[in-house]
Amino acid sequence: MGYVTAPGARPRALALGDLHASLTDPVLDAMNFLNEVVSRFPEAISFAPGRPSEGAFEPDDLARYLRVYTEHLERELGWPRDRVRTQLFQYGRTNGIIHDLIARSLANDEGIHVPAEAVVVTTGCQEAMLLTLRALFARPEDTLLVSSPCYVGITGAARLLDIALRPVREGTGGPDPEALLAAVRETRAAGGRPRALYVVPDFANPSGASMTVAARERLLEIASQEDLLILEDDPYGFFVRAGTAKPTLKALDRDRRVLHLGSFAKTALPGARVGYVIADQEVIGPAGERSLLADQLSKVKSMTTVNTSAVGQAVIGGLLVESGCRLRDANAEAIAFYRANLNTLLGELERHFPAARRRALGVGWNEPDGGFFLVVDVPFVAGTKALERSAQDFGVLWTPMSDFYLDGGGDTQLRLSCSALAPGSIAEGVGRLAAFITEQAAEADT
Repeated sequence: MGYVTAPGARPRALALGDLHASLTDPVLDAMNFLNEVVSRFPEAISFAPGRPSEGAFEPDDLARYLRVYTEHLERELGWPRDRVRTQLFQYGRTNGIIHDLIARSLANDEGIHVPAEAVVVTTGCQEAMLLTLRALFARPEDTLLVSSPCYVGITGAARLLDIALRPVREGTGGPDPEALLAAVRETRAAGGRPRALYVVPDFANPSGASMTVAARERLLEIASQEDLLILEDDPYGFFVRAGTAKPTLKALDRDRRVLHLGSFAKTALPGARVGYVIADQEVIGPAGERSLLADQLSKVKSMTTVNTSAVGQAVIGGLLVESGCRLRDANAEAIAFYRANLNTLLGELERHFPAARRRALGVGWNEPDGGFFLVVDVPFVAGTKALERSAQDFGVLWTPMSDFYLDGGGDTQLRLSCSALAPGSIAEGVGRLAAFITEQAAEADT
């Protein structure tokens, strides 16, 4: 007999306190709140989301990429039609079906040379983070060090898995290697086990900061010295505004300290939901048997998403084949677009807030060398209340920086993303933002 609620009775509610503790963590509320504000003010110009531009997307491209991938299997690999059908329509290999194409692209674009078997294809980079954290963090004292401010996706994933977090304050050049060394030793002194550092070395979300090559080399030296792994997230590395692209940590890695997390959301199309992790570390079993860490991640994936969508992988696979597995070249127009947008944003901020006005108001911002984001310092608390007013009264949205700090901070900072806007909208949006900041600053003085 099924459960029946008495007429007029209210169904018994679940107590939030009986659910996982992470569900009351502000980190998990941050994205939902922002999405809710965006939906309530659809006419506002939004500097909030870090999503890619849709300008180059065409629905017909999807069918073409599928056809290119199918032809690749049939003509280049010599597969019969039945095998192609199975590849596209069935569950498929847990670690992915385009791992070989990803490995070739990483070699061409980044100078990262790993066997295809070291590539785990995931359902977006978020799954890559979850698989990696679940496999690496085995003990209660295992601690994840994160650059602070930090992308909420990694801190939220750590909360879901009950992983201890320790922030490492970020400077203008990203995380300071010496600050990391101090954090590692302080963690050990407190009884913790520093297991890995999560870092976005190029144009980080949310700060836009990038590490120098010297800092990258020092970071790798410390990782080897302190038996620390590095989780390198690299979604924005292609999108250089000034100077030349720097080598990834994985390209510099000689001791297999780095797990390289990637995604095609920014460099191809986010709707495919295809990411990956390079896990070429060797794992030794109790009887001396050897495998790659990628094989161990496969076990975790088999109990979560089972496998990444074959259709989504095929679309990305066709794009990679069509580009000759040289995705950086294929992104030439996107790189130029994002460079122009970031230059426009910086130029409009300068136009509305020239040096004398900046000093009078107490306003400033950083000038990233690329990517999607920059941070504006303001003379008032830039929290949810201010964001509501900015959206409702001035028609402009942004992201509070305080959401990205684990150890407090960012209360008087806001993040701007210019990736999804047309240049004209950026100009109009900065004008609205300038009016909001000016009025809010004046009220803060009274």
